[in-house]
Amino acid sequence: MKHLEDFLQPTQAELFQLLCKKFHGKAMGAKGSFILVKGNAPVMLLAHLDTVHAEPVKEICASADGNILMSPQGIGGDDRCGVYALNKIYELVETKPYLLFTCDEEVGGVGAEQFCLAHSAGLLPAELKTLKLLVEIDRRGKKDAVYYNCDNPEFEKYISSKGFKTAHGSFSDISVVAPALGIAAVNLSSGYYNAHTLHEYINVKHLERTVSKVTEIISDAAQINFQQFKYIPRQSVLSDFMTATLPKDLPKDYEEIYWELLDYYKAGELEEYRKLYGNEALRELYRQEFGGGNNDLYK
Repeated sequence: MKHLEDFLQPTQAELFQLLCKKFHGKAMGAKGSFILVKGNAPVMLLAHLDTVHAEPVKEICASADGNILMSPQGIGGDDRCGVYALNKIYELVETKPYLLFTCDEEVGGVGAEQFCLAHSAGLLPAELKTLKLLVEIDRRGKKDAVYYNCDNPEFEKYISSKGFKTAHGSFSDISVVAPALGIAAVNLSSGYYNAHTLHEYINVKHLERTVSKVTEIISDAAQINFQQFKYIPRQSVLSDFMTATLPKDLPKDYEEIYWELLDYYKAGELEEYRKLYGNEALRELYRQEFGGGNNDLYK
């Protein structure tokens, strides 16, 4: 398993078995929940094995230069890009990071929750408490860095020094894992676009950029004088950064919906929808992305 395509076509269960085989003797975990690969660098990288698409990838369509990948079944860059990145980084660096592969992130971070339960029960290596930072590779685009409810300005400054820009996200595995370990965490872009649609595509160059940057981060963190970044919980649901991003004329009861939608749409796109169809268009977009149902944000 060396090429990106090798990570796109297996089902979640198949990929779980392939990774167990690859890291045999180095990994521990729970079947169908997570795989933890022990490292010797004080960094843990995270990615999830599932995608939202109903069918496994059968056909991969590539641009003439091979940089853009799509599939009629949905390419599954969210988050097979991250799984590929973790494997490639592990092979590239001399000092190996810890790796955490989780299952069923797309249905609520199931694997991440199981990892946290195992950690709290003392079933995982004690060295996890000495990690200096966590990096998830599960974000759309090229240069995004998402911290969720982790509010550590020094950590954000360090990540920004690598060329990433602070962005918003609603949920990923580090939302669960970072507070459980007490370690600062970031979710970085992995080169996929149009997530959760059959029009999803992967820009390989953007993915490889993140691979390169994360190898730098691992090298930095391996230095003896590199600090440990603690998880600092955000004090309010809507941070100053969040409220500054919201349109001034947006009604209060649409704020959280709007903020969640910024995970999938640019602000300009949301404003165009509002201009054409009014604020209720935000609820319809939210229903399409998150399923509506009993979710309090949709009610």
